[in-house]
Amino acid sequence: MTEQPPGLAVQNLTKRFGSLTAVDHVSFQIAPGEFFSLLGPSGSGKTTILRMIGGLEVPDEGRIFLAGEDITFRPPEKRDVNIVFQNYALFPHLNVFDNVAFGPRRRGWPEERIRQEVGKLLEMVHLSGYERKYPRQLSGGEKQRVALIRALVLRPKVLLLDEPLGALDLKIRQQLQLELVNIQYEVGITFIYVTHDQSEALTMADRIGVMNKGRILQIAEPKTIYEQPANRFVAQFIGNTNLFQGKVAARQGSSVQVDVPGLATIWGVLTDGASISPGDPVAVSVRPEKMRIAREKPGKDGFNMVHGVVEDLIYLGVSTEFIVALPNGQKVRIFAQNISREDELWSITWDDPVWVYWLPERSLALPD
Repeated sequence: MTEQPPGLAVQNLTKRFGSLTAVDHVSFQIAPGEFFSLLGPSGSGKTTILRMIGGLEVPDEGRIFLAGEDITFRPPEKRDVNIVFQNYALFPHLNVFDNVAFGPRRRGWPEERIRQEVGKLLEMVHLSGYERKYPRQLSGGEKQRVALIRALVLRPKVLLLDEPLGALDLKIRQQLQLELVNIQYEVGITFIYVTHDQSEALTMADRIGVMNKGRILQIAEPKTIYEQPANRFVAQFIGNTNLFQGKVAARQGSSVQVDVPGLATIWGVLTDGASISPGDPVAVSVRPEKMRIAREKPGKDGFNMVHGVVEDLIYLGVSTEFIVALPNGQKVRIFAQNISREDELWSITWDDPVWVYWLPERSLALPD
């Protein structure tokens, strides 16, 4: 049974470049063998954190611990951490086998052990028989697989991945996402994966840390990040959402009644621990797939309802996306699954007056 690698802890990590604070007092812990993703827009500080963990940048404040040992100021080669970049960084003059064997040879491994380990890893990434090929003879996906196992062959305690799939086309990227999850599970090494692509993070990570402007705004499992975002930024950055701006008119336990200018009053549910009182500004977030659309006003009570006009619709095969203009000038998106041609949805088209409705418990009220 493979020994579990130690976890990693980051405490109060801060990095400045002149007047710019790229990472602002960030703290988090990663469990042994966890697949952890740092997710955020360009310039949010996620790659700078990765570089500090890898020893390529020195923090201005804070500490980094690996297996309980302070590695904050250790040189990269003494951290037992490896990095995979987007640009592969393979040696063009070495074939696949020699690229992967480069690290073990520098460590003085016996050639028989190298042959066995490289062979096992090539088989793991479905590249058996590619040993004598050179990087110029490989596709982008094949190069990234080689870069990955070259970083894994020495069995580091933590593997850092800096947007490794960013240069690949969509189909190959989606295939490698699943392969990465399987590889990580098989080798049992802690992965820290940096990306700006929310679908990658949701697909692969055990937990996600959402970043913006040098800070981590929320750390949680993918489902929690999507269904219960901690604030407006996380709600908008992860997937699609419709936001209704208003003020709290009343509160009943975890439910709040919100007056939205130009629209009817709507109800939403507060996130755990949220402190909102009547009169406070609030943003109500509703995911497009949680809304429904109909020609006639729903006869059932208990729904949030708004009236509007279909401004655009996009047929996507498994679903149709409706864009509806509301009386206050706001536009909302609704994703409706295409189940049957007899469904009323098939008859709704451009410029049709419609009702958009959804259950209050599917609205999340976020402090604005």
